[in-house]
Amino acid sequence: MPRFLSVLLLALLPMPALAGPKNVVLIVADDLGMQVGCYGDTVARTPHLDRFAKTGTRFTHGFASVASCSPSRATMLTGMPTHMCGQYGLAHADHNSFSFKKVKGLPALLAPAGYRSAVIAKLHVQPKEVYPFDEEIAANGRNVVQIAEKAKDFIARTGDKPFFLLVGFTDPHRNGAVGFGNEIKLPASVPNETFDPKTIPVPNHLPDSPEVRAELADYYRSVSRLDHGVGLILKTLDDAKKQDDTLVIFVSDNGIPFPGAKTTLYDAGLHLPLIVRKPGQKNGLTSDAMASWTDLAPTVLDWAGVKSPANLPGKSLLPVLETEKAPDRDAVFASHQFHEVTMYYPMRMVRTRTHKYILNLAQGLEYPHASDLWGSDSWQGVLKRGDAMMGRRAVKDFLNRPREELYDVTADPAEVKNVAADPANEKVLKDLRAKLAAWRKSTNDPWLIKDRHE
Repeated sequence: MPRFLSVLLLALLPMPALAGPKNVVLIVADDLGMQVGCYGDTVARTPHLDRFAKTGTRFTHGFASVASCSPSRATMLTGMPTHMCGQYGLAHADHNSFSFKKVKGLPALLAPAGYRSAVIAKLHVQPKEVYPFDEEIAANGRNVVQIAEKAKDFIARTGDKPFFLLVGFTDPHRNGAVGFGNEIKLPASVPNETFDPKTIPVPNHLPDSPEVRAELADYYRSVSRLDHGVGLILKTLDDAKKQDDTLVIFVSDNGIPFPGAKTTLYDAGLHLPLIVRKPGQKNGLTSDAMASWTDLAPTVLDWAGVKSPANLPGKSLLPVLETEKAPDRDAVFASHQFHEVTMYYPMRMVRTRTHKYILNLAQGLEYPHASDLWGSDSWQGVLKRGDAMMGRRAVKDFLNRPREELYDVTADPAEVKNVAADPANEKVLKDLRAKLAAWRKSTNDPWLIKDRHE
């Protein structure tokens, strides 16, 4: 072939896309349960999250490793359950819990690969040695316009360097015991949706009372604001032409901030939205892989081409992003010690597709309340009326737990019928006991010493 024809042919062939830096944006909602349109909620107004789900993979079986703010964020950033990384409770004010200084969070693990890291608004873990973000950018966690502007500025300043950006929204967390921040003055472009309490679906762990309905209506308003913020972050990536080289993960730290969900190991506290978009993948997929928040750090490291520490119990989700069925990922684990420092109640949990086993290590103690949940109109209404039931669960059963809880989550999704003492479930109980014991041993659970002395 003449040389000029060879050159012409090469010119006509499509050029391979240039590989840019492999960036990561981790968007963390604060206390968002499954109140999202793409997860089947018919009341929630979440158009941006719904569109985002159509561009990536929506996990139907995503589970936090603990239903408490700081501990959950630590599990995301270290890939370790809370009893392993040491972030036993909240990192702020009087509670002042720290992760073990020997642990390395994602900013430390990514730095040798040239990553510049930043967190905007809520971080809520410590110490700095474990989570050495290059920038901790202050922002009002409910002012989604301000957060997007700061994200735009950070991305512009990174130039050609790869970046890891954690966006920590405050919504839809309570604003103290009463309210969800809806009264805060924000830019006019931020939506201020309203919802009719009469049309709100009441979760099965809550009583259908006027107080609950009113608070849920306020909660949904905060969810709408969060959704708008997610849309602004995604637009910021698009405007910066970073969408084709950025892994985007959307997740919540724990479940809805109402009694029976947040701080518990029931599904209302742990079973949460997880949406992941990897450049170049098929769009609009749904995966049934059982994904744990301890899988998030290995996923980020895998995307960045950085080797995960050998002791991490989780594994990257990248291999299952384009696989709707993942039968080999069929169990997740969780642990809890504290929320606030006054809330000591250590628990361990294993959940499969069909059953959940909870081991209450401080059985005999009354189950403690987070201060904002205790002071909420929803719980105070239960107390004032002297309600025997909190949704489908008896109040006495919520406050006083047996050592072992076993639920058939297929037949009993509300987790109200403890079948641990049922002989028909003996085999399942033994199997889950063994699975949980093996996981606790492999993750160096300090609470194992209690078991050895019983």
